[in-house]
Amino acid sequence: MAKIILLSLLNEIKATFVDMLPDQSEILKVVGFKTSRSGGKGGQNVNKVSSKVELIFNIDDAYFFSEDEKQRLKEKLAARLDSEGLLHVVSQEDRSQLLNKQRTIFKLMAILKAGLEVQKARKATKIPRAVKEKRLANKAQLSQKKEGRRKLNFD
Repeated sequence: MAKIILLSLLNEIKATFVDMLPDQSEILKVVGFKTSRSGGKGGQNVNKVSSKVELIFNIDDAYFFSEDEKQRLKEKLAARLDSEGLLHVVSQEDRSQLLNKQRTIFKLMAILKAGLEVQKARKATKIPRAVKEKRLANKAQLSQKKEGRRKLNFD
């Protein structure tokens, strides 16, 4: 089941990242991995196997990004970076270390894609004349209604 999900994720990522991100093998050259024991269910296996995987990515070491892209990533991912400027991605969903390692790579690629996205500038639009007229007509109608509620003063 997990392999099917990972394969579908991989195909989706490949289709999405063709233009923006470098090859997965290029990214793997600059990341480090740390493994540890994962919590949760798994019986005796949990106490013996280090299945939790932590991927560590240093944006400054990524030679495939330009300085502008590195700066954009640092600004957008500031909340996720530690004091040394390292990005940590953790996965412990599966009991298999290999599957968790692949998940961290997919997560990293998704994070990098989101970090490199440039938002389009908002186009200012004018308020249509009909909308302005309708608003003024509504104001006049409310004004008339309130005027009718006043007490007449015969001084």
